[in-house]
Amino acid sequence: MQFQQLQYFVAVAETRHFTRAAELVHVAQPSLSQQIKALERELGADLFLRARGNITLTDAGEALLPLARRILADTDTARLEVQELVQLRRGRVRLGATPSLCTGLLPEVLRAFHDRYPGIRLLIEEGGSHDLVRLLARGALDLALVVLPLPTPSPALTTVELLREDLVVVSSPDAPRPGEGRRTIRVADLEGERLVMFRHGYDLRELTVAACRSAGFEPDFAVEGGEMDAVLGFVRAGLGVAVVPRMVATGAGRGLRVTPLARPGLHRTIALAHRSDVAPPRAARELQRMMVER
Repeated sequence: MQFQQLQYFVAVAETRHFTRAAELVHVAQPSLSQQIKALERELGADLFLRARGNITLTDAGEALLPLARRILADTDTARLEVQELVQLRRGRVRLGATPSLCTGLLPEVLRAFHDRYPGIRLLIEEGGSHDLVRLLARGALDLALVVLPLPTPSPALTTVELLREDLVVVSSPDAPRPGEGRRTIRVADLEGERLVMFRHGYDLRELTVAACRSAGFEPDFAVEGGEMDAVLGFVRAGLGVAVVPRMVATGAGRGLRVTPLARPGLHRTIALAHRSDVAPPRAARELQRMMVER
């Protein structure tokens, strides 16, 4: 049973005339008649009574008509659904990002995307780069904002660098400034300071600890194990200092003193990743384009 045969059958059933039905579906009348006969042979039953130009439905035709109309209607619905996705009127994007990027980079980009494509649902998954890479590999995400280099380099992922961001030191305004008297501080000035440290698996934790060890000392933690909001809150409370992205520190509002690191400083590279073997959906590709071009 072919879709086209059902379309011709419904046209004849509604017009009760083979010639007018052929005109309605824009096909030659002999072709329409042949397709109807082929459908009747496949079903093993006549669908129409043809008596001196008077076309009526048989019992089999009466039974098929509502089913055929439903199939044609469902096909039209499916076509519209796909067209809406292609034209970015509906759909979803599953985007992963580290908590610091959810705080600093994403809000402005997602607002611009939502303003342009309000029918696209945005599903955001927060996590460290380790976790996001695993979710991408499983197909649970379309895109992920990760910090390079990846914890476990994978040829199955494609990455596009977006930006290189400076890291800064944040402290409570009421606490003594690390490297007092200078506008910038060195990583070495953090020796002896109590650090508020992120949880294990957090990119910023690994970067900060590695920088301290390269400067010749083991960092001293006042508090450890938090996410970005918790770390900033502990710093405001005067529990210690923390190394955070400049973008986060700038957007964190009052209650923090921000001090740049002396050259060469510390930096991190942000990239957008997706699976290499599967092209992201159309909506995800559009979000990717907006992020790359921002």
